[in-house]
Amino acid sequence: MTVRDDGVVLAVDGGGSRTDVVLAVDGGGSKTDVVAIALDGTLVAHARGPGSNPQTRGWSVAGPILDDVRSRVLDEVGTRRIRTTHVYLAGLDLHDELVAAEHALAHWSEDGGAPDVLDNDLFALLRAGTLSPDAAALVCGTGINALAVRADGATARYPAIGDISGDWGGGAYLGNRALWHAARADDGRGPATLLSEAVPRALGQDSVRAVTEALHFGRLEHAAVGRLAPVLFEAAGLGDTVALSVVERQAEEIVVMASVALERLGLGGADASVPVVLGGGVLAARHPVLVEPVVRGLAARVPGAVPTWVTAPPVLGAGLAALESVGADAAALDRYREAVLGRSFASTAAPIS
Repeated sequence: MTVRDDGVVLAVDGGGSRTDVVLAVDGGGSKTDVVAIALDGTLVAHARGPGSNPQTRGWSVAGPILDDVRSRVLDEVGTRRIRTTHVYLAGLDLHDELVAAEHALAHWSEDGGAPDVLDNDLFALLRAGTLSPDAAALVCGTGINALAVRADGATARYPAIGDISGDWGGGAYLGNRALWHAARADDGRGPATLLSEAVPRALGQDSVRAVTEALHFGRLEHAAVGRLAPVLFEAAGLGDTVALSVVERQAEEIVVMASVALERLGLGGADASVPVVLGGGVLAARHPVLVEPVVRGLAARVPGAVPTWVTAPPVLGAGLAALESVGADAAALDRYREAVLGRSFASTAAPIS
């Protein structure tokens, strides 16, 4: 039996790998998933919480969220030994952000172990979509970000801090554009658009003006605007030219971010195919008005690009990486994948918040 100095049992000897688990964490802009996985790929526990992007929420908010979701999983892990912990979070793009994350999660060493791997959630998405050593991954969810990797270990990344680092798009930004165009159409400064009626209806208001005033006076949370992206895509799907122009601009940015990352590593030529893993809520929805220009654009700019759409939760990739790091076999990886993709992937701990 393995016992901490304070008498807390961490593991029961004799069970060996049959009782060991790995922990995998994926924290994005909208949700946080933590899973405990047995070395044979069995999903032992899963809990979900709100988004934990430290770049946008700060560690004062993101830290307690991560602690809470992880603790719910640890309650079910019990005395099993935690072999390794992999943590992938949105917003870990710069060196200083990674250092801050290490400090913020160092106390996990007191009950199961500090993260052995701590990096951007794009690496979890990448592993969920491909095993290729040469590849790119782009997430378009609440925000937008991309990276490329090469077989020799080289990477190409972006700061992904928003406007000040040249970024454009993501679900929150698209929602903002939907309201912006609706407001201009409503007062005559912009062309007519279905968004003028669709936006206030989606937010439970009588008019665009009512939406504007409700936001201004605090009767409506600004976070609600970020949920308007589906409204934008619905209008675009109906042929609304204003909405379509925004979606097409988003497609262009997706193509540019992925292709430039690949070009910086000398990848993507016509002589060698390279997977471009695409995920995040906006892309996972597979809206035809977005999918088609993205596929066309990648083919035109990166002849070797193979678009690979990931609709599974990114914690799939986080868990696969954690299992592989401790030598789990192919059967274990398949078992975990099936658990995530199947109906069994539901929170086994406290209610999802």
